[in-house]
Amino acid sequence: MSARTPVDLRPPVDPQAQDVRTVRRLRLGVGVLGSLLPIALPVGNSLTSARIALLDSMSASYYTPMRNVFVGGLCAIGVFLICYRHNRREDRLSSVAGVLAIGVALFPTEPPDSVTAHPSGVQTAVGMVHLACAAGLFGVLAYFCLRLFADPPAAGGRRPARDRVYLVCGWVIVAGVATVAAAGVLHLARDWPLTLPYLGEAVSVLAFGVAWLVKSEALAGLAPRPARPATAGA
Repeated sequence: MSARTPVDLRPPVDPQAQDVRTVRRLRLGVGVLGSLLPIALPVGNSLTSARIALLDSMSASYYTPMRNVFVGGLCAIGVFLICYRHNRREDRLSSVAGVLAIGVALFPTEPPDSVTAHPSGVQTAVGMVHLACAAGLFGVLAYFCLRLFADPPAAGGRRPARDRVYLVCGWVIVAGVATVAAAGVLHLARDWPLTLPYLGEAVSVLAFGVAWLVKSEALAGLAPRPARPATAGA
């Protein structure tokens, strides 16, 4: 009697899926860049100008010696997001976010008054594209934090600490974008050393960076605990 051919009961492997280590590394790359960019830009501007130099917005770094850091950092985040693969919904949204991040980098904001008092029509139009890309990018990143990263509540209704971090980061992004919009419409505090648009953008970028760092499981205290192996019954 011939031996039976063993049946493979494992679920089929998606050829487009990435291994767990690659997913974590991409999340870590996005998190590190997002966390460092709001800090590197003002520090770099201050060092190159030999004074404390804060701009009207993070995007205004395009018109400073930190242009390459700003553009390069956003393009790197965009590439990481486009390459990110986890599940179909996250894949699509991360690709959209990646394209928007590259759009923010390649379509500069309208130059500030310190650069040119009367921007051309082309500069104004490109600045509008920049704003649209930035608004879309922050919207997608907030959605990641509020709806995709957090797990459903447990039976007792209690969420793990990492899920609370995602929710806080998501609402911080929403609040930061609202601050930028309000400051732009109402022309608030443009003469302050730390302007509201810069503060709103920096806090939003930092929040999404922290969320992706937590999701990468790089922070041991917030990483999910491995499931315990089931014990055989007596």
